[in-house]
Amino acid sequence: MNLRALPFAVLAAALALAACKPQPGAPAAQDAQPQPAPAAPAAAPAAKPAAGQADDNLNAVLWMQRAVEYRASTETIYRAAADKLDQALKQPNWDALVPDERGNAAKGLKPAVIMDVDETVLDNSPYQARLVRDGKEYDEATWDAWVAEKKAKPLPGVVDFAKAAQAKGVTILYLSNRAVHLKDATLANLRSAGLPVADDQVFLGLGTVVEGCEQNGSEKNCRRLLAGRQYRVLMQFGDQLGDFVQVVANTPEGRDALLQQHHDWFGERWWMLPNPSYGSWEAMTFNNDYSQPREARRAAKRAALDVAP
Repeated sequence: MNLRALPFAVLAAALALAACKPQPGAPAAQDAQPQPAPAAPAAAPAAKPAAGQADDNLNAVLWMQRAVEYRASTETIYRAAADKLDQALKQPNWDALVPDERGNAAKGLKPAVIMDVDETVLDNSPYQARLVRDGKEYDEATWDAWVAEKKAKPLPGVVDFAKAAQAKGVTILYLSNRAVHLKDATLANLRSAGLPVADDQVFLGLGTVVEGCEQNGSEKNCRRLLAGRQYRVLMQFGDQLGDFVQVVANTPEGRDALLQQHHDWFGERWWMLPNPSYGSWEAMTFNNDYSQPREARRAAKRAALDVAP
């Protein structure tokens, strides 16, 4: 998901209700990204806790880095997807794009798989860990600096899946909410991590111009439409709902409706990776408003807890 940027359309819907982007206090959105939260307006900077104070993200990041259960989860997903690959290839009408994002016939096109990058292919938990350690939240400067380091490691299972897909003639497309100016560093990181990169055109970052389609914020529908013009998309992988389909209203009702509408595609055409660290699911709880102070957002999240009264 770019890790942190919430889709403009989502934000607009949320603001309308108050009058999901992926790459959070942690990073697009999917995603939304994977996804980093949009920066708060300069006029209302969010208060940041001092290093060492309680951080909402501590357990989530620790789990992603230290729990064998996390590694087992990602390997399970990628192995299961690999088992479905031959079935997808053999069925000429198999397509992982929703009809609204398929502008042309898919039959006869070269096969491809769409993969979000952050927390789907590459593990950015060290960046999140630094934020926890330093008592900070996501911002574009520190995120860009992290991407430039090219230190993100592949999620367990993803390299084996991607190489198996490549061996079957399937192109891997990296549809990310990392901005287009981060393309070179991202592709270098993917290659060093062992992921197949056919050419520079397989990176569809935030800011990619799609003729005939107007992109709203960090939503990915235009870039999925672009991918569909050249490929029959067999599968999509992501860690945010917006990595698979456009999230028009990032509300509990809107998200539940999308899940129910496309329920049967998960585990066949769509593959969701676990990401407890950030995402539009978190922003939903505080009305997608990152301009609120951190404590106000935390209070809204606490209020959203189900305590079975």
